[in-house]
Amino acid sequence: MFQILGLIAVGLVIGVLARLIVPGKQRLSMVATLVLGVVGAIIGGFIASLLGWGEITELNVGGFILAVIAAVLLVGVAEGVSGRSRGAVR
Repeated sequence: MFQILGLIAVGLVIGVLARLIVPGKQRLSMVATLVLGVVGAIIGGFIASLLGWGEITELNVGGFILAVIAAVLLVGVAEGVSGRSRGAVR
């Protein structure tokens, strides 16, 4: 239970960092930011565990950096997809 709450808290921080890193104004909601941050945290933790930097549930520097990178990529993709769909309506 605490691992899930920790993942959500870290995911929110990672999502906010990703939004700050991606240039321009994002149209993502806070819920979308949280979801992308959590997914980024899972991806970063998974890659860190594959590299032998610790378990996926551990909070470590390498996993955190990889999670932020993954979340930045996810925010960029989400913005690109939402921008295209909004642009097509106009």
